[in-house]
Amino acid sequence: MYKLEIIGGPKLNGEVKISGSKNSSLPILFASILASGEVHINNTPHLSDVSTTLRLLMEMGSEFMLESDNSIVINSSSLKSLEAKYDLVKTMRASILALGPTLAKYGKAKVSLPGGCAIGSRPVNLHLKALEELGAKIEVKAGYIYAEAKELIGTKIYFDQRSVTATENILMAATLAKGKTTIYNAAQEPEVSDLINCLNAMGAKITGFGTSTLEIEGVGNLSGVAYSICPDRIEAGTYLLAGAITRGKVTVKNVKPESMRSTIGKLIETGAHISSTSDSITLDMKGERPKAVDIKTGAYPNFPTDMQAQFTALNAVASGSSIITETIFENRFMHIPELIRMGADLNLDGHTVYCKGVKYLNGANLMATDLRASASLVLAGLVAEGKTVIDRVYHLDRGYETIEEKLKILGANIERVQ
Repeated sequence: MYKLEIIGGPKLNGEVKISGSKNSSLPILFASILASGEVHINNTPHLSDVSTTLRLLMEMGSEFMLESDNSIVINSSSLKSLEAKYDLVKTMRASILALGPTLAKYGKAKVSLPGGCAIGSRPVNLHLKALEELGAKIEVKAGYIYAEAKELIGTKIYFDQRSVTATENILMAATLAKGKTTIYNAAQEPEVSDLINCLNAMGAKITGFGTSTLEIEGVGNLSGVAYSICPDRIEAGTYLLAGAITRGKVTVKNVKPESMRSTIGKLIETGAHISSTSDSITLDMKGERPKAVDIKTGAYPNFPTDMQAQFTALNAVASGSSIITETIFENRFMHIPELIRMGADLNLDGHTVYCKGVKYLNGANLMATDLRASASLVLAGLVAEGKTVIDRVYHLDRGYETIEEKLKILGANIERVQ
């Protein structure tokens, strides 16, 4: 098992290239189930979640080939198994995305109830209710979802709450349904739009992307496609935070600034000087200590829950007090006790953290608990006095491609050790 060792202190400076989005790659890989031919996916990040998805699809009968460092050719046009087994699904909640496309194309599916980070309950009832409204028969027993439908029929679907994976699952299922499906209160995240763009390139007829109402006109089949994954806005935000927390200057390249407006807005509030081009963002703290900012997470285009932990780390050493409120997941503050062990002045009260910025954090032995919490501990280690050792960094590998190498490029003193 690997650990990260960080010696805090250096101001980060330089440029780093951002990888393709994890949260786009996974649904687009599952969308290959719908295609009648090969799907060429470019700008795919090297992440453990991507590897898990490929293993799951391979067990179902997909064939894939790594064409280059970030390009995958996958053929899922004739699956031999319609089951997504527990041993892989348990590690990654996105595995539920095998359900919609498999059911739509083959008329049945068996998918284990998903796992993933322990940051809160992620019920699948939205997925199952919507599939039933499309005409599927659903049964949940012994930890598995059994779904069957001779034909899916388009209908109007109202989500009680916005859910990215539920929106994506029903989108994929509805592409092959008979007639028109309308999804109300759909998730508006850029990764959902990325999936829609890919499905449309495969021959789907989806309109309304970027809004909360999506219309899908069912088609008879989808074809293979060549498609490039959008940049990872959460990875980009994390490296910009690394520059801010160390009072440095960092440029992230291969990004879409328009997808990061809420994060950029909060960085400007910290006192960061921000400039951008069509595909890059530069943050310059000019050596100044960041100012504390209040954070309240929400569905896109509001502040992303996946950036909350990183901003909590920044607020811990910022000038002033702040209030951090989490509205998406009920258990997404597992990084708080670890930051407190480093000397942060944090008070957790339900879904809210009250923070008083301190001038210094102290290096400590830390335990990573989930993907974004791990990133917050890395950021804290970059600015802490002395050595910080972070255990269980496999959480980081689910969503950050070679994070220690990219931070080294920026001047961080960080090593991965066994």
